[in-house]
Amino acid sequence: LDQDPEAIATAHDLAEKDPRVHIIAGRFSELSDISSHLISMLDGALIDFGVSSPQLDDPKRGFSFTNDGPLDMRMNPAAGQSAREWLARASQEEIREVLKTYAGEKYADNIAEKIVTTRNINALETTKDLVRCVLAAVPSIKSTHHPATKTFQAIRMQVNDELREITLGLTLITERLKP
Repeated sequence: LDQDPEAIATAHDLAEKDPRVHIIAGRFSELSDISSHLISMLDGALIDFGVSSPQLDDPKRGFSFTNDGPLDMRMNPAAGQSAREWLARASQEEIREVLKTYAGEKYADNIAEKIVTTRNINALETTKDLVRCVLAAVPSIKSTHHPATKTFQAIRMQVNDELREITLGLTLITERLKP
């Protein structure tokens, strides 16, 4: 089960070698709707949450803060609103809360303020636009992580509604597990 069209295509290639594998396109929260005709009960479940290397490595997906690309971050680029769209309409308070809640970003206030100030002058269109906002909002400190890591994580989680998907998906999976 995956919502990323590229991951689904890769899975189909791999599944050709193993007839036990069934590929289902969709979100975790849709499991009961899309799987009832294929899966009545599960022997087990292997779940991989979050972003993958192919998504991060492809600048046009908008997940990477190291390679410039459109500010997207959607697991399924054909569904929902992009990070660009969300950042264009979200209030400063909403952005701050997302950064704090989904990433524990200690500079959430500064970053949210910089995003709103910047978008009022020029729209945030690319991942580099967002990186510039973060770099301008946080103090320069030595770290093993890029200063935009947490911001990108939080916005990706918001855009894809990841916590809701995980919560609903786990509930649906456990309901289908054999005793």
